[in-house]
Amino acid sequence: MFYTYLLKSKKDKMLYLGSTNNLRARLILHNKGRVTSTAKRVPMEIVYYEAYKSEKDARVREHNLKLRSNAFRQLKQRIKLSLA
Repeated sequence: MFYTYLLKSKKDKMLYLGSTNNLRARLILHNKGRVTSTAKRVPMEIVYYEAYKSEKDARVREHNLKLRSNAFRQLKQRIKLSLA
């Protein structure tokens, strides 16, 4: 399986979007500070993820959420209680 995921920093409440084929291992890397873009914002927690059979589907979804603010805004609206 491949995943598109949304993390939230417990430190500053900022959000991070990514994709991976191993969600648990990726979260561990984020929280150990081994991911440059989130290293200063650890600890991180998963607030949302989507699973895909195809890596390409997961990457396209991540790309769309990052580049299309309307798609990301709709996602945040759907999960607003999880982001609180």
